[in-house]
Amino acid sequence: MTSTHAFWLAGRQATGEQTLDVTSPWDGRLVGTVSLPTGAQVEEAVAAAHAVRDEFAATPAHVRAAALDHVARRLAERTEEIARLITAENGKPVKWARGEVGRAVSVFRFAAEEARRFNGGEAQRLDTDAGGQGRLALTRRFPKGAVLGIAPFNFPLNLCAHKVAPALAAGAPIILKPAPATPLSALVLGELLAETELPAGSWSVLPVPNDRMPALVQDERLPVISFTGSDKVGYAIMDSVPRKHCTLELGGNGAAVVLADWASEEDLDRAAQRIATFSNYQGGQSCISVQRVIADAAVYDRLLPRLVAAVEAQATGDPSQDATDVGPLVSEDAARRVEAWVQEAVEGGATLHTGGKREGASYAPTVLTGVPADATLAREEVFGPVLTVRRVEGEAEAFAAVNDSEYGLQAGVFTHDLQTAFRAHRALEVGGVVIGDVPSYRADQMPYGGVKQSGVGREGVRFAMEDYTYERVLVFTGLAL
Repeated sequence: MTSTHAFWLAGRQATGEQTLDVTSPWDGRLVGTVSLPTGAQVEEAVAAAHAVRDEFAATPAHVRAAALDHVARRLAERTEEIARLITAENGKPVKWARGEVGRAVSVFRFAAEEARRFNGGEAQRLDTDAGGQGRLALTRRFPKGAVLGIAPFNFPLNLCAHKVAPALAAGAPIILKPAPATPLSALVLGELLAETELPAGSWSVLPVPNDRMPALVQDERLPVISFTGSDKVGYAIMDSVPRKHCTLELGGNGAAVVLADWASEEDLDRAAQRIATFSNYQGGQSCISVQRVIADAAVYDRLLPRLVAAVEAQATGDPSQDATDVGPLVSEDAARRVEAWVQEAVEGGATLHTGGKREGASYAPTVLTGVPADATLAREEVFGPVLTVRRVEGEAEAFAAVNDSEYGLQAGVFTHDLQTAFRAHRALEVGGVVIGDVPSYRADQMPYGGVKQSGVGREGVRFAMEDYTYERVLVFTGLAL
């Protein structure tokens, strides 16, 4: 019999009156039962975070850094256990789940390092004008207040880490709300935080149901919201709280451009393998997975069969097996949606080269060409293991095709030419350009986020810390400078 998992309220375990069953997307088995907080318990967590904000902001850097180092160390020690839990609740192949735990280790390690050096202060002399003679400004950053972190299901540990670690490093209390489909990984993170000496109230992990979130989002005691998820939900949140600071990491429609100079047999084999892997590596459920391949006519005919073969070589099946590359989507409803979008594209004239089949929550890795420009699959984020391939004539048309999207998260450009790389960086309307690889690369310390419908603000530890804080200037007068 599975016991009920408590949640974390102001640093301590608590249980509510209702529960939520977490089931495996692969086989439907019960993975765990989670207790849900009552309205009174949510209020207690918010009040505690608000009350501790000044105390926590003044906590010495070494205390916050030590706590973050501890979490990094404990995550590393429990890698296999936590990876298996991610696979069970999310359906992610265990080899990718291990990688996710490793990334979360890095996030907390980076946060510990930033906690030690962030906000050291910047001095600026003001006697550059006569009125500023004898004056010196010191600028430091201070937390805006408690943070509400809302995390998605697709990286149930690492994207929680990207909410929690920067907030704690900056001295900002945080209430973490994990996705209803995958709360167990976040609750393990609470276990590790509970082993530290962070002040009570500085963190909570609350699996609040989505239908109870509007009141929490609008609570003025939580002046910062960090949200990762769909663009529709993200912008609805931001519109509902115009006086709050919102960091939104939203969807993408990731493009991989293969240009004419990426033409050797080795080049094309590598591009095909990288694209096939990263169009499918989380079941396609990544904001920066490859959804669109834009290939120059000079290489298109040789690249397409390689892509199809590489996609067909992806091992699908039980995500708990080490050999599995592609597991199920998060739910059968998600797989049905992908199935409908592919069917719509085919009925509109697209050619299906491989895949296109659904079994329960699993959808076969799929490649299409000739997708109509107005098809849902061409315009929206599929969030599934589906790849579209398009032929273009030259660099300019390729870059225009990338930009012909409401989204702008990241793009990959396969080229050897340095000048082309800089032109891509200037021309592509995205938050990040990856040269010589797919758009799916993310280093957890670099600024990460998008433009257009892909969001506002940036994650990436130090950059998130800047989003969670504001500059305050201190002016000294009567100094002998």
